Amino acid sequence: MNSSPLKKINNLVIVGGGTTGWMTAAALSQHFKGQAITITVVESTVLGTVGVGEATIPTLRRFCNALGYSDDDIIKATNATCKLGIEFQDWYQLGSRFIHPFGLYGQSTKEVPFHHYWLRAKQHGHHVPLSAYSLGANLARQNKFSPQQKPPTNQLEVFDWAYHFDASLFANLMKKHALSLGVKLIDKQVTQITVAQNSQQISQLLFSDNSRLQGDFFIDCSGFKGLLLQQALQVPYINWSQWLVCDRAFAVQTHSHKHINARTIAKAHSAGWQWQIPLQNRTGNGIVYSSKYCTDQQALNTLEGSLTEAMINEPKALSFTPGRCKQAWQGNCIAIGLAAGFLEPLESTSIALVETAIARIQQLLPTGQYTAQTQKQFNDTTALEYEHVRDFIILHYKLNQRTDSAMWQYCRDMPIPTSLAQKMQVFKDTGHVLPRAWEMFGKDSWLAIFDGFNYLPEHYHPRADNMPAQYLIEQLNFMQNTITTLTQQTPTHSEFLSKFTQSTCY
Repeated sequence: MNSSPLKKINNLVIVGGGTTGWMTAAALSQHFKGQAITITVVESTVLGTVGVGEATIPTLRRFCNALGYSDDDIIKATNATCKLGIEFQDWYQLGSRFIHPFGLYGQSTKEVPFHHYWLRAKQHGHHVPLSAYSLGANLARQNKFSPQQKPPTNQLEVFDWAYHFDASLFANLMKKHALSLGVKLIDKQVTQITVAQNSQQISQLLFSDNSRLQGDFFIDCSGFKGLLLQQALQVPYINWSQWLVCDRAFAVQTHSHKHINARTIAKAHSAGWQWQIPLQNRTGNGIVYSSKYCTDQQALNTLEGSLTEAMINEPKALSFTPGRCKQAWQGNCIAIGLAAGFLEPLESTSIALVETAIARIQQLLPTGQYTAQTQKQFNDTTALEYEHVRDFIILHYKLNQRTDSAMWQYCRDMPIPTSLAQKMQVFKDTGHVLPRAWEMFGKDSWLAIFDGFNYLPEHYHPRADNMPAQYLIEQLNFMQNTITTLTQQTPTHSEFLSKFTQSTCY
């Protein structure tokens, strides 16, 4: 069997700065340190960046730790607060609310996941919410927070957390890190991209001052513009708007609330949903909506009418098409971030998808060498990951029981991807959360959404009958009391943040 030729990266060019571009530059400059690979970032300060994302998931903490930054470093540098999960208001029905926490539910056994025991107890009249067995959910609901000082001794003590941060300050931190490792910066606007005929290989960039830059490998971090992969290489875009109907957003910053939540708020509206993300010095707000069911002015009025603090800036309008590029890697170009695809910010996955793309490059190109098989593996795993995140977000819409608007009725009745339908059916039939490769959200995250929308299995695992019902209920009561005690013993989020700021009043 003939093997594809081995290609070597010598001059790597990253087009676009912002959070995506500088995260990529920081991580890859560290990854390729000591190798003869030149990395150049092309960033036009005239054009600016989208820069509205301020909520993350816990994986970003590991990304920063790998670069040598502690959690305290990031909190100080980015005016960050702590995020224990997301509270969904009015999604299942008007007046409903639940929290998707970062962490586990209850104490499982080697043979049986915890929720099967909970389901069995429920059938015996023990009607305690699943969230009562999550330390993360309880801490989030009561705005308690303190990082774990020692490894947990059992599953009941397990919770995770993420940052709410200023994305522009974070990008600047990544920029300083990358430049300190020798990354070059060109602050110019790209006006033309030269693609070699019949080879799908980008050879050089032309700038507005008529200067040029050559490279043998390019990473497209140009955001929604998709300058390299979509425009120059003309890679098709797969549109998922039949499942994810929201296609517009407004974002605005307001002055900080007196009490800073340790969770993101996602409040559903008749034609979309609204976010609230607290930082130390301000609050990020926005509304995501469907232009099919709501005018821009109606959405803006809803957003502005719900704000409880004064606006710092004028609302910024955004439009997007949910979906992904057919290939994230074409020729000698990889797209990362918004240039590769976009899924609405409901579960704070945009930056996480940047992290995983970078991780794949690090894994597949340890020395900057690649083949056609490397490219195929990158594209296959990227496609799977985007589709699995897509399914997880669709689930939030599909399971709704709202009766107040046409959008929610459409989402409830719409056909869904086979991959999601199969996962839902397996859970409904058996209580088993079907694991899939390259899936960002694990079993407990799916459980949080299933439970929050009251989508519960018809059966539990028969091995959950391995103890008497009364003994089981006693154990569940013990777990609930343990979590209640742990929550009570934890300082407030405001107390934790007080060591980082002297000016904010709590």
